[in-house]
Amino acid sequence: MPFKFSGHETFPCRYAWLPKAFSTLNTYPEAFANDEQAMVSLGIGKNMVRAIRFWVQATGIAVTVTPGNYAITEFGRAILSRDGLDPFLEDIRTLWLIHWQLSTRTEKPLFAWDYMLNRWHYPEISRTKAVEAFHKESEQLGRSLSVVTLEQHFDIFLHTYVPTRSKKGNVQEDNLDCPLVELELILKIGERKVDNSGNKEPLYAFRREEKPEITPALFIYCLDDYWMKYYPHEMTLPFHHISVAHGSPGQIFKLPESDILRRLHTIEEDSDGMFIYKESAYLPMVTRRGDSLRPNLSTIYENEVTYA
Repeated sequence: MPFKFSGHETFPCRYAWLPKAFSTLNTYPEAFANDEQAMVSLGIGKNMVRAIRFWVQATGIAVTVTPGNYAITEFGRAILSRDGLDPFLEDIRTLWLIHWQLSTRTEKPLFAWDYMLNRWHYPEISRTKAVEAFHKESEQLGRSLSVVTLEQHFDIFLHTYVPTRSKKGNVQEDNLDCPLVELELILKIGERKVDNSGNKEPLYAFRREEKPEITPALFIYCLDDYWMKYYPHEMTLPFHHISVAHGSPGQIFKLPESDILRRLHTIEEDSDGMFIYKESAYLPMVTRRGDSLRPNLSTIYENEVTYA
């Protein structure tokens, strides 16, 4: 699989970038065709132009039509248009959707997202161990990548979700403005020694607990998206697929099985009969009523966010 390891120019996606890129591309589809022109249009440096160009595609807001020409996607227009569902990325559900978009790309997926969310099975995350795993995996993929490239790629993944802080503990706005830190998907849990000299590095862990801010409508939308990407011709999915399979809602959102089961017990009512959960001691599964029935993005935003 042709994974992407670079292109972000060492910049995590910042708060204003996606709305700004949407507004620019909506008016000038060829705005990113020329770096110098884009620098003037967006009022930023060349590396940031390239980073925005990377993130607007990685999040599914826009796609390349021809070299230098970009088209806003249906998803991007639904969220970010002036009368869109959340044009200023103020709703936590939008941030979870963007996380889902970043993490479930089937064409040129981002390696760090694919590996860390689906194949990192350790309780703790350290930069040293993650980069070692990246190096081993990239070699198996036949990719000759420098340690610097792999370190930068891991750092971008980490600081998409973890705030960058100064020595005094303050968030450095010039280093990190990524909205996905609000998800608190990855938390710092301590430190560990990395060598005999006493040097230490931070330890992190995924927040593997119930997430009531992922509302039933949002969960159903992502379950449908996962289903269509991986099993478009299947009318049933085992519980195991939904909870721990590669690219599943359970894996991408780091939901415990108990939370997924709770959601599935009410999915028939929550989806207006689109999905039905059949409990079984042998093989619990979800059935979809018909492949022509698909949840609409707008249904996610029909109600205010309420935390159970």
